[in-house]
Amino acid sequence: MGLINDTKFYSKILLFGEYGIIEDSMGLSIPYDQFQGKLEFNKKNTSSNSNLAQFAEYLEDLIQSEDFTANLDLNQLNKDIDMGLSFESSIPQGFGVGSSGALVAAIYSKYAISEDKSYYESNPSEISSLKRNLGLMESHFHGKSSGLDPLICYLNLPVLIKSKEDVDVTAIPDLQGKEGAIFLINSGTPGNTGNMVSIFMEKCKEEGFRKMVKTTLKKYNDECIKAFLNKDLTPLFKNLKKLSALFLDKFSPMIPENFEKIWKKGLETNTYYLKLCGSGGGGYILGFTKDIKKTQKMLSEHQLEIVCNL
Repeated sequence: MGLINDTKFYSKILLFGEYGIIEDSMGLSIPYDQFQGKLEFNKKNTSSNSNLAQFAEYLEDLIQSEDFTANLDLNQLNKDIDMGLSFESSIPQGFGVGSSGALVAAIYSKYAISEDKSYYESNPSEISSLKRNLGLMESHFHGKSSGLDPLICYLNLPVLIKSKEDVDVTAIPDLQGKEGAIFLINSGTPGNTGNMVSIFMEKCKEEGFRKMVKTTLKKYNDECIKAFLNKDLTPLFKNLKKLSALFLDKFSPMIPENFEKIWKKGLETNTYYLKLCGSGGGGYILGFTKDIKKTQKMLSEHQLEIVCNL
């Protein structure tokens, strides 16, 4: 086994924007360094090597597309795959924390010609183009990708999506909280992003559902982001409750059945509010609370992973 380079690509957490960003809501995503992956030469990892070979075949077709504007050195990628290239990762697949995003970011970082991620920090207007290219690459894994996950993993910076064409790096405020927290709950089973996105796209064919996504979901989601970035917890939790209730009512296929009860309990007691972490259907569930100790007692059957304090 040997490193192809020293670069590690961390997982991510989409704090706000799941599904809504497909219909032009705002999005806010942050790197999450509890999980990571990197490219290595490891001939024993035949599964990853085989997956990379399939990905390379997809990229061969993608670079012929007019929509894809990046320049990838696929000759070198294929040579490295023949030498046993693999993606060694601790990021759980199907848990909504960016396993495929990190892989795409790693491949893009290594094989995109004349690319330097520091360029985007000084040229934020170009980030939307980068996001589009990364999304086209990640579509191999999910059928349709916004590009947000690999963008976060590539830049390793918090990213704020104001609209499909207005994307910028941002800073997460120091909320200096002690009693509250953002946390993760492991549902115990992976989700399938492709299946969940397909369900969502099918539901969007219904005029009422699509209108709800474009209006109600967008409103609560965007207000949460604005309040969070302004360090204003009162409107944050007010809109979080509405957002959590909306997900429970309208996105039930994405919520594991054994979590519906504790989802409702949070809403009824106002102790915590749950929302999807990624596409749902399994994986992690994201939670927000003003009282983490009380929440840990109420959810004592589940191990909570604290992302940050509020």
